[in-house]
Amino acid sequence: MSGTIWIELLLIGFLIVLNGLLALSELALVSARKTRLEQLTKEGDARAGLALILANSPESFLSTIQIGITFVGILAGAFGGATIAEMLLPYIAAFPRLASYDETISVAIVVVCITYLSLIIGELIPKRLALNNPEKLACLVAPTINRLARLAHPLVVLLSGSTNVLLRLFRFKASPEPTVTEEEIKLLIDKGTQAGTFQEFEQDTIERVFRLADRRVAVLMTPRADIVWLDLNESQEETKSKIAQHKYSSYPVVRDTLDEVAGVIRGKELLSLIMEGKQFNLKEICRKPLFVPETTPAVKAMELFKKSKMHIAFVVDEYGEIQGLVTYGDILRSVFEDVEDTVEGEREIVEREDGSLLIAGNLPLDEFMDYLETGRLSEEEQAGMNTVGGFVMAKLGAVPLEGQHFIWKGLRCEVVDMDGRRVDKILVSKIEDEEKVFATAL
Repeated sequence: MSGTIWIELLLIGFLIVLNGLLALSELALVSARKTRLEQLTKEGDARAGLALILANSPESFLSTIQIGITFVGILAGAFGGATIAEMLLPYIAAFPRLASYDETISVAIVVVCITYLSLIIGELIPKRLALNNPEKLACLVAPTINRLARLAHPLVVLLSGSTNVLLRLFRFKASPEPTVTEEEIKLLIDKGTQAGTFQEFEQDTIERVFRLADRRVAVLMTPRADIVWLDLNESQEETKSKIAQHKYSSYPVVRDTLDEVAGVIRGKELLSLIMEGKQFNLKEICRKPLFVPETTPAVKAMELFKKSKMHIAFVVDEYGEIQGLVTYGDILRSVFEDVEDTVEGEREIVEREDGSLLIAGNLPLDEFMDYLETGRLSEEEQAGMNTVGGFVMAKLGAVPLEGQHFIWKGLRCEVVDMDGRRVDKILVSKIEDEEKVFATAL
């Protein structure tokens, strides 16, 4: 082989590799997560900061890389392997049947070989590498691409300007950068859980945090009928008895009924006075109460608790009547507590051996829907319903009796226990399961 052929081979190889580096740089900068680059920048990685600047102005680096790829293509065309094709002519001419087509065949062989190497080394391998570790490679190539962008600045301005003019002629408007959605975050967390980065408990907790924005305090509150309060007119012995029996962190203070709220008192403050044997006046030591509408989102209620430095609030309806009580702890438990357990450890959802579910009537309706995977009701459908008990009453159209049932989305919902006029427990079973049991019995 002559020296000219070696030089041509080296030039072609160099151009293919250079094209591969440019392709790698382009995909790495486009694919790199900006949040990760921002994190690396905060940690002091200057190259990550440079990569972030390039990622935020793609017009600049894309034009630079395209100029480089075009320049490489021109050079590759100039050194198109003509010398190598000539070298192959004697070997092809040695075959009598191919001798008359030797030039065409030799050029075709060179073109196929160069194209194959260009695709593999100049495109596919670099892009695969860029996709596997975009942030690391983006930081690695950012300084070089930035220098090339400065050198090619006049051409970049010309190309970008020409592109923008043509786009305006076609009335193309650049769309704003898409914001990260809740569904995208959930998808990333789900992938992280599958990969072992997150535990299932962490995924469930994060999803519950997102759910807070959609939940109203009416879903989380203690119903009016279950509120334990301290009465200004009761004796101190009666107050001590309630404190000893219930042991809540805070207590409402009322005059005779919940319609006349005097304030709120912290349990530990009152307990401290009792332990010291001091006399106390509930009216003097109680704090101003906090009231929130029943439509208040749980997240908003947390903000109100923080501003008011209160951990308890009365939930009122549109007429100002107290419907229940919500605490800071109620909201936190909706995030961290297992849906199957209540604060006292009593299970709200019990799966029985036959596959049916025994469900507490005070279970929030959205958790009921999520557990059964039936899809949530629309705001119009759910109007006035916060718990499973309210849902059952709405379906039956009256205060139900034990044993009454209805069919909903392939499920048989039967009232099995009532607490006065309130639904205490329902039994949910799939209709198809009941049919199987019936068939077996026959």
